[in-house]
Amino acid sequence: MTATHTPVRPEGKALTPPPRPPRRPLALSRWVVLAVMVLTACYFLAPVWWLLVSATKTDSGLFAGNGFWFGGHFAFFANVRTVFTEQGGIFWRWLLNSVVYAVGGAALSTLISALAGYALAKYPFRGREFAFNVVLAAVLVPQPLLAIPLYLMFSPVHLVDTYWSVLLPSMVSPFGVYLGRIYAGASVPDELIEAGRVDGAGETRIFATIALRVMSPALVTIFLFQFVTIWTNYLLPVLMLANAKLQPVTVGIVGWQSQRGIGNAVPPNVIITAALVSVVPLVLLFLSLQRFWRSGLTAGSLK
Repeated sequence: MTATHTPVRPEGKALTPPPRPPRRPLALSRWVVLAVMVLTACYFLAPVWWLLVSATKTDSGLFAGNGFWFGGHFAFFANVRTVFTEQGGIFWRWLLNSVVYAVGGAALSTLISALAGYALAKYPFRGREFAFNVVLAAVLVPQPLLAIPLYLMFSPVHLVDTYWSVLLPSMVSPFGVYLGRIYAGASVPDELIEAGRVDGAGETRIFATIALRVMSPALVTIFLFQFVTIWTNYLLPVLMLANAKLQPVTVGIVGWQSQRGIGNAVPPNVIITAALVSVVPLVLLFLSLQRFWRSGLTAGSLK
């Protein structure tokens, strides 16, 4: 057992350690953090609450009383019924178009991102780093900047005002390629690929049966990101589509809003209810795939 010696002064007196400053209680800092989080949550949830409350009001009750509280007459179900019957039920067509654009574009974009990300991560070839740097640069380009060039490209080949004018740009996601490359490089072991090759499996089979299963959390994350991006996109469809039967729900609702002041215009409470209905698919999809969303964002950086 080693003995501990107290340091002594030259004259033989023991040194006394200086008194420690009292620790500040952590309660104040925790309350400050909690207050900031509550204010941030209120800031983001206030428009959602207003949308929910306004969708339950009549046209006259929308502008009477407090905008953040319910009115005297609960008209939510009547408003929803009017949304789906207004102008011959065209809202159904808009919803179907949005589903086609979002599901089709997100699914194909996820597949392309998985293929490109896996190739960039697992196959050494000349110019690989340059190609990946181009993908990174493309992530930084705002999507609205590409809307007019895409219109000028599609117009000569007669793709404007067709489903393809929205679907084709939606199939490309630089962020999806980036996330696919990072996740494939971190979570798909090279030994597993080599074992598949030794067993006689081809590259396509290895990708389909091994890599895709390991990359499934990242693929769900890419699908969610792209689905939300396509569903909420407004500028590209409004430039490409003139036919009301091809427009997604975002363009259709804004078209209803622009008709205000004209005869047979859609009432504001119906437009607000339509906006609320258009958000429901996003909420349901996010809640159903939330666990894949979290694991897809974090697993690639932790493994």
